[in-house]
Amino acid sequence: MSSTNTQNFPLFGYELIRDHVLSSVLGKNEEDILYWCGKELARKFPLYSMEEAVSFFQEAGWGELSIEKQSKDETFYTLTGDPEAMQLDQRCFRLESGFLAAQQEKISGFLTECYDEKKAKRGLVRFHVKWDLKDKL
Repeated sequence: MSSTNTQNFPLFGYELIRDHVLSSVLGKNEEDILYWCGKELARKFPLYSMEEAVSFFQEAGWGELSIEKQSKDETFYTLTGDPEAMQLDQRCFRLESGFLAAQQEKISGFLTECYDEKKAKRGLVRFHVKWDLKDKL
């Protein structure tokens, strides 16, 4: 059941908290609360550019984040990684979504939301970060 990443860090403890304790404690509000927690994490660990999110995700053990497509008011990211560590079948990715939304919002200065979509058959999560160029903070 336990797995390790390339740095020989045991992921079992992370899996216990992320996949079992949090979902039990948060219940039906898990997705909303994790999104808020991701935003709070972004405030505590501010990035200077969205390109830094790639290394942050890797260091946090969240997986390999890559920028798929960008335009003036949206960016699409793909998150991949070890299928055993990512637990696509049972994990929600609202924590990561909230983190990306808050980082983009801080950097751009526009109201921002992030939507995640699991693609279990392809072994990835797709994030759609969208900001409103008419809604300056």
